[in-house]
Amino acid sequence: MAPMVIAQLLIGVTMVAALSYYPLLLAIHRPLGVLILIFAVLRLANRLRHRPPPFLSTMSGAERRIATWSEYLLYALLLVQPLTGWAMLSAARFPVTLVGPLRLPGIAPHSIDAFAVLRECHGAFAFLLFATFTAHMCAVLFHTLVLRDRLLDRMALWRVRPAAPEPGQAER
Repeated sequence: MAPMVIAQLLIGVTMVAALSYYPLLLAIHRPLGVLILIFAVLRLANRLRHRPPPFLSTMSGAERRIATWSEYLLYALLLVQPLTGWAMLSAARFPVTLVGPLRLPGIAPHSIDAFAVLRECHGAFAFLLFATFTAHMCAVLFHTLVLRDRLLDRMALWRVRPAAPEPGQAER
């Protein structure tokens, strides 16, 4: 999902900055948002059905709490952000076109005031998603590249065998 979220954030910023590309970017932004919503629901369902692996011993209690709450915030934003965009478009009576004639139904009543509020919320949630996503990725990169504690293995969708100790290194 990370590449989709990065692409979506970049497309969203470019849509506002480069109006000549707005129709093309919007045609990508809407279905990509729906795809992110679908994947977020599937990931959340998987997370609720399967207990996550234990935290690494290299992580302090504070790091564990921050990681847990940042994951909760990411899940919430990955659900709320596309729903806010969909509701915003519904309030303006703009269709959410997926492919060809396939459109999503409206989920908010037609109201220019609701559109304005939802548009502000969509922008604010985008900034919050960007900040949370960036912080989360920086923490993962720090653990992966600096601490080398195999945190990424904990996040993998597939089972990963424990690493064999390097020659000359005692097992812990």
